[in-house]
Amino acid sequence: MLEVDNIRTYYGNACALHGVSFQVQSGEIVSIIGANGAGKSTLMKSVMEVVKPQSGEIRFKGRDITRLSTHRIVSGGIVYVPEGRDVFSTMSVQDNLIMGAYSKHFSSNQIEELCEEMYQMFPRLKERRKQMAGTLSGGEQQMLAIARGLMSKPEIIMFDEPSLGLAPIIVDEVFDRIQYINKELKISVVLVEQNAYMALSVSDRCCVMENGRVASSGLSCELIHDDTIKSAYLGM
Repeated sequence: MLEVDNIRTYYGNACALHGVSFQVQSGEIVSIIGANGAGKSTLMKSVMEVVKPQSGEIRFKGRDITRLSTHRIVSGGIVYVPEGRDVFSTMSVQDNLIMGAYSKHFSSNQIEELCEEMYQMFPRLKERRKQMAGTLSGGEQQMLAIARGLMSKPEIIMFDEPSLGLAPIIVDEVFDRIQYINKELKISVVLVEQNAYMALSVSDRCCVMENGRVASSGLSCELIHDDTIKSAYLGM
């Protein structure tokens, strides 16, 4: 579904991605792990055209999307749930959800149905639907960010550090939802995550990034037992 081919992305004169390539097949979860500053978030932002790759190509279902605007990428079927959640803090939970559907031009009835689907998946959001998003707990904001992304009915959803700053019990809940989204809603997932063990446990394949490059990649069930990966990322 998604092919990232040899992209290079710069911040000023500093090269953040040095010819990075990876693929996402239909129905799978691909995790991306690595140390802080390895380029994981930059890779996600490059796919979404939040930052512009200077060279290389990004294809979605065979179509070149490298130069498309971010809103056209979203309306085409790829959604990004950013690090830090970035909910609209002065808007209600309900209005945050509605904003997630904006690029698709759904009817009011379709939006209402989608909101109800999100409330079934995240019951706590329904309880707080009139509450300002900025007053929610960190875990509730993460659920809202995920639900907002799902409102556009994506084919691929990309999560950037979804466990960041959350209590362990909430992390488990968030990862349960990610697996539900993949298995039950049939949405492919790209997962950038510093909790390497959790990322490898739920994903089909994994890319390990170091200094703006893909240092290694393979099946997650094999990498989780790799001595180098265990030493560098799993604390074993």
